[in-house]
Formats: sequence, C-alpha cells, structure tokens
Amino acid sequence: MKYKSKTNVYNIFFTLPIFIILLASCVSSRGQLLEASESQVKLRSIQTRAFDSTDRQNMLRTVISTMQDLGFVIDEADEVLGSVSGTKLDRYRLRLTVTVRPRGTTQLLVRANAQYQLTQVVDPEPYQQFFTALGRALFLEAHEVE
Repeated sequence: MKYKSKTNVYNIFFTLPIFIILLASCVSSRGQLLEASESQVKLRSIQTRAFDSTDRQNMLRTVISTMQDLGFVIDEADEVLGSVSGTKLDRYRLRLTVTVRPRGTTQLLVRANAQYQLTQVVDPEPYQQFFTALGRALFLEAHEVE
C-alpha cells in the first residue's frame, strides 16, 4: 500500500504540469483555429460573387476572355469541372483559378482564387478588379455572397 501511495503522489506532481501545458496548448490552438476560420470566411467572401445567370457555358467563356483581357495566359480550362486557371507574368507570377457552379435555380456562383509567388492573395483589390471586369463583360451585376 505504501508503494501505491508514493506512485500516486508521483503521478500527481509530475503529470499534472504536463496536463496543464497540454490543456493550455489546446486552448490556444482552438483560438488559432477560430481565428483561421474567421479569416477564411472573410477571404471567401472577397473571392466569391453570385451572378443572375444560369448559362454556365457562357459564364466560363466570359471568365476566359476576362482573364485574357487582364493579361492572363490560360493554362487550363475544364468545362465539366467548371474551372479556369491562368498565369500572369509581368515582373511577378500571379496565378488565378476561377470556378463556376450553380447557386440555386437562378444564379451562378463564381469564385476566384489568386496566388502570388505561390502565396495566397488576401488583398481584396485584385478580386474586386476581376469581378468588376467580369460583370462588365457579362452586362450583369456581381452580388456579394453571405
């Protein structure tokens, strides 16, 4: 019995600090996860617009021409997946991938994802420029998505 008591005391004094450290790291990780989730939601709202159209094929063609007008060289276009990727090389390397998918029965959702030197672009300005140009080419207004 005496041996068990020493073992229990040993376990309490030496494992409790480890448990507290682990618990604290979980709390900070959870906070970081929530912050990351909030920033992802904010970024997604910058990257996504809805258009009052159901003509997916026309939207993809217009996305391609808009990207070309903005100086992108189209690397890949997949009508089945509804995605277009292009690269712009002008003193830097900017890659833009745009996906088009239905949203309900009356809209198409267009999402643009830009990477500069393989790093995610979080500045809203390039996305706004793309969606403004796309809206003009379609003669449609881009609606922000909530």
